[in-house]
Amino acid sequence: MPCHGVSPGHGHPRSGWDQGFERPPEASSLGRLWIALSLTLVLILCDSMMFWAPAGAHPLPAQNYPSRFSGAAPQLQAAFGWWNLTCPVCKGLFTAIDFGLKKEPNVERLGSVATSLCKLLKIAPPNVCESAVRLFEDDMVEVWTRSVLSPSEACGLLLGSTCGHWDVFSSWNVSLPAVPKPPPKPPSPPAPGAPVSRILFLTDLHWDHDYLEGTDPNCVDPLCCRRGSGQPPTSKPGAGYWGEYSKCDLPLRTLENMLSGLGQAGPFDMVYWTGDIPAHDVWQQSRKDQLRALNTITDLVKKFLGPVPVYPAVGNHESTPVNSFPPPFIKGNQSSNWLYEAMAQTWEPWLTTEALQTLRIGGFYALSPRPGLRLISLNMNFCSRENFWLLINSTDPAGQLQWLIGELQAAEDRGDKVHIIGHIPPGHCLKSWSWNYYRIVSRYENTLAGQFFGHTHVDEFEIFYDEETLSRPLSVAFLAPSATTYISLNPGYRVYQIDGNYPGSSHVVLDHETYILNLTQANVPGATPHWQRLYRARETYGLPNALPAAWHDLVYRMRDDTQLFQTFWFLYHKGHPPLEPCGTPCRLTTLCAQLSARADSPALCRHLVPNGTFPDVQRWSPRPAFC
Repeated sequence: MPCHGVSPGHGHPRSGWDQGFERPPEASSLGRLWIALSLTLVLILCDSMMFWAPAGAHPLPAQNYPSRFSGAAPQLQAAFGWWNLTCPVCKGLFTAIDFGLKKEPNVERLGSVATSLCKLLKIAPPNVCESAVRLFEDDMVEVWTRSVLSPSEACGLLLGSTCGHWDVFSSWNVSLPAVPKPPPKPPSPPAPGAPVSRILFLTDLHWDHDYLEGTDPNCVDPLCCRRGSGQPPTSKPGAGYWGEYSKCDLPLRTLENMLSGLGQAGPFDMVYWTGDIPAHDVWQQSRKDQLRALNTITDLVKKFLGPVPVYPAVGNHESTPVNSFPPPFIKGNQSSNWLYEAMAQTWEPWLTTEALQTLRIGGFYALSPRPGLRLISLNMNFCSRENFWLLINSTDPAGQLQWLIGELQAAEDRGDKVHIIGHIPPGHCLKSWSWNYYRIVSRYENTLAGQFFGHTHVDEFEIFYDEETLSRPLSVAFLAPSATTYISLNPGYRVYQIDGNYPGSSHVVLDHETYILNLTQANVPGATPHWQRLYRARETYGLPNALPAAWHDLVYRMRDDTQLFQTFWFLYHKGHPPLEPCGTPCRLTTLCAQLSARADSPALCRHLVPNGTFPDVQRWSPRPAFC
């Protein structure tokens, strides 16, 4: 297998937006849209309250909105790219926001101005601006109304710490039991001939019900290859039948072909399925759309996997608006009950009564799939940087981490081992959540046998170390690649070999295999799609085992062996890497991400660079902020 940066037989080259490590256009557009909505609150509320705003506020003069935007555009595009605010003015404006939302939260007016601002600043195509604002505006006003965000905190967020202290996401700690931690005990290798279990791992399927062969894969919208994308230029190919190397998701036929062709990779004892079922058309999704995706793909999984037990986790795309997962204390129409109840109904054949109860409350659950093994499915949206509901209160949302501690302590008391599954990896979480999770993993290292996540769409891992020295590897979270092609990837899935079902089993990962569909070959007219094994981890990387120390050593071997890293880089992208090479800053920052299971912790990478000078992480970060 050639592993030299470009796989043979690629489709058309990547366009400029997805080269290197830039975020998906959907990500940056929606992030900017949230800022636009916040600034819209400033514009609307200060205008409507100019007669009773606090003395410190300096509202803009009343005039029609289009001309106001035209005049404000130069300032909006200066400074931080939006508005050249001074600190006193910022605090006055956000004081007016807080007062105004309590007095007159006019959602319709907010939406109208936000749409105009979105179009003026070209945050997204006009149709995306209109649809996205309509979708997000109700929740936006609700969160701002209920948020504990003070004017000082808001301005600290926008203008920096010299203007205010941003502590909505301030540090907090969960309580660990007083039970002393047992001495670390690494798992013993299984005896020769011991049973081995095979676990199918599916993540980020992203079914696009509007996928249409022949349409433009490089349209102006955040998602292409679909009805409404238009036709490609005459010199460019259109979307392939089975999928496309671009900002496109998958047609149902590709997912059906994948699930119907699993025989060569099986048989399977269990399936772990970590979410993100709907497509990336997040600006126009309704609850009906999300439930159709949930039910359609669940039925497909049941059809092709039959009696094999499936254990799902909730992804960030399951809700609408995307990333919108209110804590359980949010009641009524804006709660997540509509989604959790639908999941409980469609997943009922796979889950226990106890698991269904907590799923309905907070989207997480625990059960025992076999004697000696406890499976915990976390709702990682309660750690998400993009879950705007956490502006209200981000301290252990839904009490999930405290519940996790209780589950792990009970498993330790019984002598059971534990697998954790979830969608968003711990290293991508809000800092306090991530650091608390890191503490929990460290405390229960003897009990925790495996961690399995998705979300990034690429093939990577995150290593956990002892908290005292950050030098002894004690656990690894495996981040499996996506089924979807988004962005410019081959479709894929993962199979884990696990110490099997017998008394005294460690239940640890022994090895894993990744399977892909080569789209270049599959989309040849008349070709039959062939899902093939891309690689086996231990064989490809020369690992003595699949324990944390082996993955730690691999990172440092890749630091010093550029050819080995290029193999990793090829597999990281499921056999379809970017055309441009990954130079030293890219390589070191990619390797740093494999060491960083704790968010915002540069100390974890201190040994990668002998002189301590690390590349610009902002420029080279391989982690998408939003998938």
